[in-house]
Amino acid sequence: MLQILGLGAGGLKLLTLEAYQVLKKADKVYLRTKEHPAVADLEEEGIVFESFDYLYERCENFDEVYKAIAKKIINLVNSGENIVYGVPGHPLVAEDTVQKITSYLEDSDYQIIAGPSFIDAIFTTLGIDPITGIKIIDGLNFTVRDLEPSIATIISQVYNQMIASEVKLTLMEIYPDDFIVTVIRGAGLAEEKIEEVPLYQLDRLDWIDHLTSIYLPVHQDNNREFNRLLKIMEILRSPEGCPWDLEQDHHSLKKHLIEEAYEVLERIEEDDLWGMANEFGDLLLQIVFHAQIAKEEGTFTIYDVIEEINEKMIRRHPHIFGKVQVEGASEVVDNWEEIKRQEKAETGQEQIDSILDTVPIQLPALMQAQKIQSKVAKVGFEWSEINGALDKLEEEMAELKAEIKKNNTKEIKEEFGDLLFSLVNIAKFLDIDAESSLRQTINKFKYRFNYIEERVDEQNKELTDFSLEELDKLWEEAKEIRGRK
Repeated sequence: MLQILGLGAGGLKLLTLEAYQVLKKADKVYLRTKEHPAVADLEEEGIVFESFDYLYERCENFDEVYKAIAKKIINLVNSGENIVYGVPGHPLVAEDTVQKITSYLEDSDYQIIAGPSFIDAIFTTLGIDPITGIKIIDGLNFTVRDLEPSIATIISQVYNQMIASEVKLTLMEIYPDDFIVTVIRGAGLAEEKIEEVPLYQLDRLDWIDHLTSIYLPVHQDNNREFNRLLKIMEILRSPEGCPWDLEQDHHSLKKHLIEEAYEVLERIEEDDLWGMANEFGDLLLQIVFHAQIAKEEGTFTIYDVIEEINEKMIRRHPHIFGKVQVEGASEVVDNWEEIKRQEKAETGQEQIDSILDTVPIQLPALMQAQKIQSKVAKVGFEWSEINGALDKLEEEMAELKAEIKKNNTKEIKEEFGDLLFSLVNIAKFLDIDAESSLRQTINKFKYRFNYIEERVDEQNKELTDFSLEELDKLWEEAKEIRGRK
């Protein structure tokens, strides 16, 4: 029988009576570590024990230590021995070895002997009532995704300055560098130490040790928190909110969604990284805006949006989240399309008569043309090599010239469209995104034409004051000075 016992958060005075009696009667006592305030008192009481501190020296990291300890305890239990395994605080609070042991053993194989945890001591030291909300994080194993500035947080197991440095760097991704945090060492002990420091100084405290935890108070106005964006949108749409925001609905916001998406593309084309961050924020706002409207109407919420995309990404990546094997990106795309077809069939959506019906008609014409050509190419409707596409381009150009000579407006428009469609086909062969390529050319043209405007302005003249030959000369200057950007 295994008795897993909590040594409490301090000396013998914080040990429960039950735990004390179990220790006094035990034949064999094992401690995860003797680095605990109660250990000296236990030795004075004549309690003999073995500790696993030697494993901390042998193993490369804490996870290996905890696995090794758990393995030894499990082996002792399986050998039929009756033992006591003592851990700091409460056995079920921030004790990885206990979780590893109990997940392997049957419930009947062990008994939990409670003890006051370090969390209780911190609550007492700081005068915190946890009913107002508290989050507890393992300092050895957390990421920025675990942080919620709108909730007070305790970070445990900040054993040394190196761990404190890693914790600091993670926190600084969300919290301001000068955010005041409270560092607590030995909460509840006579030698208890508390100090408030700005976050950037966290790892400069030379007294941090295995009894150290960090307390982060609530930071309500943290503009890096997603929930704050949701709250701001709720306020804007409230009766006391913004009149313009209150007037909007899904349809009135359509143009704004498109505009923001194109502004993102513009920043990407310009390799403007900070601009991308700004415009992605505007695009995200549109999603949050629509989700808030839907929430008010009782149709869906932002969490439905997140759930849908999470489930979709997992479902459509069976080679990552399942057991499907793939041979490269092209097979991934094929699987994706097949899964989409299965999804439509399962949801009872209308049967699609043509493979081209899956291409949204709302797409920009160039993008729509490229998607259509990619679709038909998959079923073999394409030239075997690019020369066929180039010949088709020359054919369409000749037909356009012929119609221009005839001055046949209707046919000119049709042949011009055919010419564009042929160019898109060549783009497909060259693995060029036609939409992005044209946008890049537009930006290049604007960049060079801006040079012409600047030169004209330097002469206190208007563009109309120059002949085409003069403007063309400035254009050549722009090409030379501003290069082929």
